[in-house]
Amino acid sequence: MKSFLDKFIARHDKLEIAEKFTEEEHLKRQVNALYSLLTNIYGSDKVVLKAGKLEALNLLRSDLFEERVLGLQKIVFEDPTIEKIPTMEEIPQIIDEIEDEIADIIARRSVEDKLEKKIAEKMQQRHDEYVKEIKMQIIKENSGPENAQTLKKLAILEKLEQKKLSRSAIEALRPDSFEELIGQDRAVKSLMAKLACPFPQHIILYGPPGVGKTTAARLALKVAKKLKGTCFEEDAPFIEVDGTTLRWDPRDVTNPLLGSVHDPIYQGARRDFAETGIPEPKPGLVTDAHGGVLFIDEIGELDVILQNKLLKVLEDKRVSFDSAYYDPHDTNVPYYIKKLFEEGAPADFILIGATTRDPSEINPAIRSRCAEVYFEPLTPKEIKDIIINAAAKLNVTLDNCIPEAISEYTIEGRKAVNILAEAYGLALYKRQGTADSNAEAVQAESTVVRMEDVLEVAQVGRLSPYVTIKGLPICETGRIFGLGVAGFVGSVLEIEAVVFRAKSEGKGTIRFNDTAGSMAKDSVFNAASVIRRISGEDIENYDIHVNVIGGGRIDGPSAGIAITAAILSALQNKPIHQDVAVTGEVSIQGRVKPVGGIFEKIYGAKQAGMKKVIVPGENSKDVPAELKGIEIILADTVDDALAQLFQYEEQQSLVV
Repeated sequence: MKSFLDKFIARHDKLEIAEKFTEEEHLKRQVNALYSLLTNIYGSDKVVLKAGKLEALNLLRSDLFEERVLGLQKIVFEDPTIEKIPTMEEIPQIIDEIEDEIADIIARRSVEDKLEKKIAEKMQQRHDEYVKEIKMQIIKENSGPENAQTLKKLAILEKLEQKKLSRSAIEALRPDSFEELIGQDRAVKSLMAKLACPFPQHIILYGPPGVGKTTAARLALKVAKKLKGTCFEEDAPFIEVDGTTLRWDPRDVTNPLLGSVHDPIYQGARRDFAETGIPEPKPGLVTDAHGGVLFIDEIGELDVILQNKLLKVLEDKRVSFDSAYYDPHDTNVPYYIKKLFEEGAPADFILIGATTRDPSEINPAIRSRCAEVYFEPLTPKEIKDIIINAAAKLNVTLDNCIPEAISEYTIEGRKAVNILAEAYGLALYKRQGTADSNAEAVQAESTVVRMEDVLEVAQVGRLSPYVTIKGLPICETGRIFGLGVAGFVGSVLEIEAVVFRAKSEGKGTIRFNDTAGSMAKDSVFNAASVIRRISGEDIENYDIHVNVIGGGRIDGPSAGIAITAAILSALQNKPIHQDVAVTGEVSIQGRVKPVGGIFEKIYGAKQAGMKKVIVPGENSKDVPAELKGIEIILADTVDDALAQLFQYEEQQSLVV
């Protein structure tokens, strides 16, 4: 019995050992299977890399089963902080957790594979569509809209492009530097002071036509870009436009100055934008001038509403665009169009406007934002210098009297150059018509422009001398020269008066040109009161007739002194110097009041050959400094002026 029991116990122990051995082998096989599964999922190389990063490589190579399980834990859960080596009792539970995690990994990989497959299919589809579109574009470009007729017209255009005529006279003789811009030293200095500085100003240039306003503006930017301390870069643009040609549409479909928006329903919209309903902004000249100068010639002719729109751009330094068709959420809208609609187009530029109008006719809001520079009329001497310089550029020889002759027909530098160019062309034509040699030999010879060529040009062009009144060193009774201003140019007014005894005492009359203006007529009545005070004569006993020769219109009361002197000269038979001109308003108390346009009036008197000019004493600050060839006399009262007008020496004067 004892031996049987011993045998039974021994056999039971062997079975337990066998069971334990079988369970351990099973766990090891499970762990090996899990390692193989991980290798299949990630790949052997990646498993090794993961094990190295998670500090599990030595655990995988360990001979201890528990350490291998720990290494498997770290790799599956990707947790390097797991440090506890599991016991044999804990391993089954750990294997179950590892199996669940691997199942999740496999599920995720399966979903990711499906998504990647779909993504790859979509990308391949897009790629095929893109390649197809590129192929169609290439085919379209290769075929294009061209045909035999269009190619023929293109060839004709290219052939025309190869033909070039010589430059116009104005273009060829245009000044290339400030040294060649004659007669505008003060204006150029003022212009550069306002432009060539760290804080340039918007500028309006006033002056008569043809004196160099546009050329000065172009040269000013050219010089400013080379100076230190200016804000203009080397590539700063100079955009030039004529205010008389700028037109715009209230719907902003057309606005070359500020820019416009081409809505998809309007003609001119791009086809691809029209089909998708996208509006397209078109930046204007103000954006082209960004960083440089926008020059508007004849800015006074610009539309009033357009001027106000321009003021907004000057303030904001940007141009805004708007359209009812713009949808900011439309994904088909290109980014540059979104940027233009949401931020606007940059328009940071310096405005230089030129005008021949009076400053009072320019928009006050624009004037308040701009510095003002006045260009001076050209004197006969300056016209002569321009002609001499132009002749040197044309390489022609002039008769000595030609510069002076041309200066009598115009006060514009541009017009003077045109007369010379016409005379040059006429002289060249005459020589070619009579020369025996060929055209090349004629061209090689020096061209001489003679006085008869200039006179013929003047006759054909119906030109007449610009100044018809000339001051003379003589004296006349009842005749005097007043001064007026028209378009920044002073002129001499010839005023005459006659006085007769009235047929009946106290029933005298006063007659005056109705075309001269109502204020000038008031000056006659003021003069009558002053004359009565000075002479003691009752002018109601006389018939007085005052006439402005030529019917010239007098703006304002500036002819008051001239009218007073003319009537008094005729009344008292006192001769007046005929090389003296006078301007100034006269009050009924005999004071000489200030008037406008002193600079221009002095210029007009000098142009007419006057030796003296009498101006109101209160205008002393308006008299230009460094005047040559003419004397300026300041008069505070009528008596001061009359003393200069009637004072003369018998031996030096010829009384008519």
